[in-house]
Amino acid sequence: MPLNNNKEKIVITCPKGIVQWLAAEIRALGFSTLKEGEASVETQGALDDTLRLNLYLRTGHRVLYRLKTFRANNPFDLYRGVRSIAWEDILWDRGEHAYLCVTSTVDTPSITDGRFVNQKTKDAIVDRMLERRGRRPDSGPERDKAVVHVFWRENDVEVYLDTSGEPLARRGYRKIPLAAPMQESLAAAVIAATGWDRTGTFVNPMCGSGTLAIEAALLAQGMAPGLLRNNFGFYHIRGFDAVEWRKMRLHARAEKHESAARIIAADIEPAAIAAARQNAKTAGVENAIEFLVCPLAETPVPEGGGVIVVNPPYGERTGDIATLGGLYKGIGDFFKQRGKGCNGFIFTGNLPLAKSIGLRTKRRIPFYNGAIECRLLEYPLY
Repeated sequence: MPLNNNKEKIVITCPKGIVQWLAAEIRALGFSTLKEGEASVETQGALDDTLRLNLYLRTGHRVLYRLKTFRANNPFDLYRGVRSIAWEDILWDRGEHAYLCVTSTVDTPSITDGRFVNQKTKDAIVDRMLERRGRRPDSGPERDKAVVHVFWRENDVEVYLDTSGEPLARRGYRKIPLAAPMQESLAAAVIAATGWDRTGTFVNPMCGSGTLAIEAALLAQGMAPGLLRNNFGFYHIRGFDAVEWRKMRLHARAEKHESAARIIAADIEPAAIAAARQNAKTAGVENAIEFLVCPLAETPVPEGGGVIVVNPPYGERTGDIATLGGLYKGIGDFFKQRGKGCNGFIFTGNLPLAKSIGLRTKRRIPFYNGAIECRLLEYPLY
C-alpha cells in the first residue's frame, strides 16, 4: 500500500463513553495510545497497520490514517492544501473510474456548513486527478469505496483516509435488527465493562435480536469481528495487497477456538429468538449460544456464577414509561430469585425507572446509546 513506510497519526473513533475500552483494545494489539478524547483514541502507525486495527477492533467505529496537516484561513487555503496531496498515487481505479466519498468535522468560524467543506475537498481531489491521470473520479455519499475525512478546527486542517469505510460496528451479521437494537460496538464495550472472563456463564434475558449474546460468543471464541465483513475503505486504496490481506484473515480465522463459556439468550417473543438465531448463524456462532423462548422470570441461570446482562426498554424509543416500572421491578425480582452468585447488570437510559429494581448498585458506568445518556448498573447478587 502507498505510504506504508510512513508512521503517521492514526485516529480511531468510537461512541461517547467507551474510550477506555477502545484504548485497552488498541494497547492489547501492541499499539501505544497517544491521546484519548471524548469519542476517539489516537495512536501511531503505518498505513498497513490500519488493516489489523480494522480486523480486530470490537469497540471502534472508524480507523483514520492522517495524510497531511496544514493551515487554512479560508476555503481557498483548504482547496490548495488538499490539492497538494498526491491523490493519483492513493486512489485506486482498477481500470475504471475511481470513486470517493468525502466526510468532514468542521469547527472554524469561517464555515457554517460542513457540506461546503466536503464539496471543496472533493473539487480539489477531482481536479488533481484530472490533471495527473486525465480522468475524473466519481463521488457521492456512499462509503463503500474510498473515503476521505477532513478535520478542520480553527485554522488547522488534517486530511485523513478513512480506512474503514462503513463504521466497524456494522459487522454484517445483524440482518434482522428488530426495534431499537443495541449497536454492536456498544454491546462489545458493555460486555468488556462487566469484566466477564470469556469462559464463565453469560446470560442475556430479553435478548431481542441477540446482539449482546452474539458479541459475547465472538469474544469467547476469539473471533475477529472484521472477519464478518467483505469490504473496507482500504480495499480501494492504490497498492492494496489482497494476498497479504488474505493471509491476515487466514491467521485470524486460525485463532478462532471452541469455548467453554455457556451463553444463554432468552426472550418471551418467538420472533425475537428467531431473529437472534438467524443473526447468530450469519455471524458463525449459532452453536455457541443457547436460545430459549421464555418469560424473564423463567430464564435459566446455571450454578457457578457468571454475569447476567439485561437491556430493557427505557421509554426513549420503545416501551411505555408508565408501564415500564413493573418490568424493572420484575428484573429486580429475577435477580433476587435466580441470580445468586452472579453479577447482574442492567443497561438503561432511564435512571428513575432503575429505582424500581429494588437493589443497591455497586457501580454506575456511564455510556451513550446514540445521543441518549445511559448507565450500566451493576448488582452483586450474593
